[in-house]
Amino acid sequence: MPGQAQRKTILAKLPRAARHEKRRIPTAAAARAMAILHAASASDHGQSAADLAHGLRLPVATVKRLLEVLEHAGYMQREPGGKRFIAGHKLTEMAIVTLVNSPQREARRSILRALADEIQQSCAMAMVAGDSIVLIDSIGVDGSPPERFAPLARHPLHCTAAGKLLLSAMPTLARRRLIASAPLKQFTDRTIVDPLDIERAVKRILSTGVGVDDGEFIKGMGGIAVPVVDAEGRMIAVVATHALMQRIETKQMMKLAPALSRASAAIAKTFHA
Repeated sequence: MPGQAQRKTILAKLPRAARHEKRRIPTAAAARAMAILHAASASDHGQSAADLAHGLRLPVATVKRLLEVLEHAGYMQREPGGKRFIAGHKLTEMAIVTLVNSPQREARRSILRALADEIQQSCAMAMVAGDSIVLIDSIGVDGSPPERFAPLARHPLHCTAAGKLLLSAMPTLARRRLIASAPLKQFTDRTIVDPLDIERAVKRILSTGVGVDDGEFIKGMGGIAVPVVDAEGRMIAVVATHALMQRIETKQMMKLAPALSRASAAIAKTFHA
């Protein structure tokens, strides 16, 4: 074991940052920041500093200070025109990349592959990310992901089966704010871009539990989506399928919903494995 003089020599040779690394890292603050991120991401609505402080039993001043740091870094953001905080783009990106590279990815791919084999259509799993959806994984009929539906590809919320289904799971006010601020691009002659019409379409999805795209995103291609629900009953992702409408009409695709639901239930279990 090196003596005191030798330890001083070793430390002197280290970069200045490394010599003081232990002192620089505020472990208590880091743990509290992670607790705030966890609490905020577990909620389906925005939370104020006071809400988070009460739930975590931390001083309000401490939570406010850490929220400012997290907001500046992009991991938290304020709701438009309010004092409540929601997950920021950096936290969303981290969650998605974590899912894509999850140890459970192969298990989920196996489920999607079996589903694609069963229904003979391309399948995908997606989550909401800001004003769009992000594909976590996808499988084509031949076992490879279709180019346009490759993992981490982003698609619009307002005109995809997966996007509209994910919109239906949001609190009404949050959904309306998102639709009002999102770029509602017209992709085909069937794309709905009027916020009121989108809201009506979402309400129809609430009654059926199945998202539908009737050639609204890609001309001549339709799709349906079903929810992946966690143990608390929250929609955390969706399983979707899409196909050329000349091959199978959207109404016929609805008959595939039970197979998608079985796959989504199997995928939901991988979140607790």
